[in-house]
Amino acid sequence: MKVQIVQHIECEGPGYLGDFLHNNGIEYEIARIYEGEQLPDNFDVLIVLGGPMNVYAEERYPYLKRLNTTIKNFATGGGLYLGFCLGGQLLAKALGAKVRKNQTKEIGNFEIQLTEGGVEDPLFKGFNTVFPALEWHGDTFEIPEGALKLVESELCANQAFRFKNAYGLQFHLEATPEMLAEWAKVYEDELTEEGIDARALIEETKRKADNYRELSNRLLTNLFGVG
Repeated sequence: MKVQIVQHIECEGPGYLGDFLHNNGIEYEIARIYEGEQLPDNFDVLIVLGGPMNVYAEERYPYLKRLNTTIKNFATGGGLYLGFCLGGQLLAKALGAKVRKNQTKEIGNFEIQLTEGGVEDPLFKGFNTVFPALEWHGDTFEIPEGALKLVESELCANQAFRFKNAYGLQFHLEATPEMLAEWAKVYEDELTEEGIDARALIEETKRKADNYRELSNRLLTNLFGVG
């Protein structure tokens, strides 16, 4: 099994995902798009990470057009796909759904909830109906035609969906406290605009780290069918 990861910006790396793949002996490669690396043609699993760009910013980021085609062909063909935040939005767009501004920015640690479909979906086997997640987004996706909504929350109606074997998540279960601390530096202006105390956010995320690691490993165990 070959896993291909797409990384859009240096500070948003694989985090817990990389630890899981390494610990389970799963071969993977990272296409660091921000360094000009190209996405290879052959892989068994495609995982697309987050980033600050909008899915429609194709003039500024021309690679998004090629990535859109790759995701569409892979997902509609039944390929195993997982998208975190931007990666989930890109999946929705590739499947013909709109990506738009959410009613409010979600930045911080929130409680989110499985729908009836989410409770039954194998990706969330072993999850409580309500569970915590780290969020950092201003946009959100609509649910594509033929897809099933899996997770929702008070501030963001669509938190996750499945289309065939492709999953789009709006939240970050891959992010470590160290990653969050780096985001707080890189996206400092955004935190200031939203009136969010960076230090308090980092400390809260550290306190939740063991739980987040466990949830991440559980989700990925379900995705890959290991253990």
